[in-house]
Amino acid sequence: MEMRNDELQAALGSVIDEETFVVFLEALALNREKEKEIEKLHPSSPWGPGTLGWENGSIESFLSAAATWAVDSKDGTVGGYEIPDNPWKRCADIIFMGKIYE
Repeated sequence: MEMRNDELQAALGSVIDEETFVVFLEALALNREKEKEIEKLHPSSPWGPGTLGWENGSIESFLSAAATWAVDSKDGTVGGYEIPDNPWKRCADIIFMGKIYE
């Protein structure tokens, strides 16, 4: 099953509770799997993001980027980010940023 970035964004935007958080996690995993498939056939430059925007391809770099963004955004000043009232949405935002934050 292909998971495009717009579908991933929709899943992220729909997070309101545990169930929708799990749906988002599944969408993120599918997005990563799809990028790995694409990169095998058509590798991106090693100096930029992958085809679907993944900056952090290892679990170590992914988790580090997510944690760094969580700290950087805790006061709501990163790129106009506003911390949502819903903790499930905040958690989803943190995990999503592991994909793209450097």
